[in-house]
Amino acid sequence: MGSLWMLVAGLLFACMGVFVKLGAAYFSHAELVFYRSFVGLLLIFIIMRSQRVNLATRNWRNHLLRSISGTVALMLFFYCITVLPLATAVTLNYTAPLFLTLLTMLVYKEKFQLPLTISIGLGFCGVVLLLRPTLQHEQWLPGLLGLISGFLAGVAYLNVRQLGTLGEPDTRTVFYFSLTASLVSGAWMLFDTMRPITLHGFSILLGLGITATLAQLAMTRAWRTGRTLVVGSLAYSTIVFASLFGMMLWHESLPLSSYLGMTFIIASGVLSLRLSPGGHGKKNAPDDITRHPRHLISCSSPEEESDKVSLCEFHEKYPLSK
Repeated sequence: MGSLWMLVAGLLFACMGVFVKLGAAYFSHAELVFYRSFVGLLLIFIIMRSQRVNLATRNWRNHLLRSISGTVALMLFFYCITVLPLATAVTLNYTAPLFLTLLTMLVYKEKFQLPLTISIGLGFCGVVLLLRPTLQHEQWLPGLLGLISGFLAGVAYLNVRQLGTLGEPDTRTVFYFSLTASLVSGAWMLFDTMRPITLHGFSILLGLGITATLAQLAMTRAWRTGRTLVVGSLAYSTIVFASLFGMMLWHESLPLSSYLGMTFIIASGVLSLRLSPGGHGKKNAPDDITRHPRHLISCSSPEEESDKVSLCEFHEKYPLSK
């Protein structure tokens, strides 16, 4: 059941995209980022207070890089949702695992094995198939920005992993990201026209905040309790749900080659997860523990003790400079 929480998260993330697209008629993408981030900031602050997690950190450089890359990725992603077909925007953002695999191999100086190289190449062939026949001339720039959002999200995920190995609590990482996104988007709003919040607009913002928050909770539970490969594969269900919502709500119709491109990207992401270092199907794999360092605090079962040893081996193989 643990892995199936990612299906719930995928549906909720797709619903979040729907609310972003609906909100584009009333708010700018910067305003949508601000309201989504500020609500998340308040919620995560309340959680931190209840768990008595300190805001102070010695790893501020890692937090800064993760927060800035994640904030820019989020703003570009929201912008792309407002101007591109929903499925296209979501798929471009979901190239993040491909970039994460590339960045991980480069940062940790791993050799590129032929199967992994072919898998990554398959993913970028899917990007070409998705973009070339789908986008009109005036949509190429948003398409490129969507691809950049995927790259920056990959940078953010890499820093999330590094912060996990440094012992940073998940809540503190999310707090600084939400704070940075709120400040950056709020500053952007000062130089733009602020739209009044109507009752209908408020309902959209409320739906955006609720679906985004519940999606984060479901995703966190999936990674904590599910199997790595299954959870990582089910994460791509967001693309399927986004495609269905796009067809039902906006009658978005994509050519067959675009759906083939999406299939390539999904297959590449799943294969990269399996072939990359630490990518296997065991529950609470080392890369999962780095996402949730609190798991290290209370290892009691033999399986958990084994995971602790695996994480030590991960540190020895991939030393991180502070």
